[in-house]
Amino acid sequence: MLDVSTDDRAFAQDLRTIYNRLGNLRPVMESIGMELEGRVSGRFETRTDPNGKGWAAWSPFTQATYPKDGNRRLLDRYGDMLGSLTHKADAGSVRVGFGQPYATFHEFGTKHMPRRGLLFADPEAGTLGQEDEAAVLDVLSAWLNDLTK
Repeated sequence: MLDVSTDDRAFAQDLRTIYNRLGNLRPVMESIGMELEGRVSGRFETRTDPNGKGWAAWSPFTQATYPKDGNRRLLDRYGDMLGSLTHKADAGSVRVGFGQPYATFHEFGTKHMPRRGLLFADPEAGTLGQEDEAAVLDVLSAWLNDLTK
């Protein structure tokens, strides 16, 4: 029989620190929320979805009926939708989204309007784009690295 044992004295305190800090994930969830919120906000400038694909232009009907008092920016007529972008973090999760219910129509598209994604690479699956996913992993990695310092 082979018996293997380890001496964890060298890193036992680091393990305890990690374990204790992992109990409250709110700080890292807050960081993830801020990162994703910034990335989604930037899409209003780049006019691209989470996969980097450009948003479809307005239809001729939309252009013809667009209110004169709007700012003439795609998905940002009065700034209401972008202004409602927020995140909410707790000890185990983070939610990023919009306070305007019509944001759903842009995220998923409709039979009369093409999808202009903001949050998800694939809204049906609820998956992030590759760059957003990498950014979240970077936040997590930095946070975990700070735990051991």
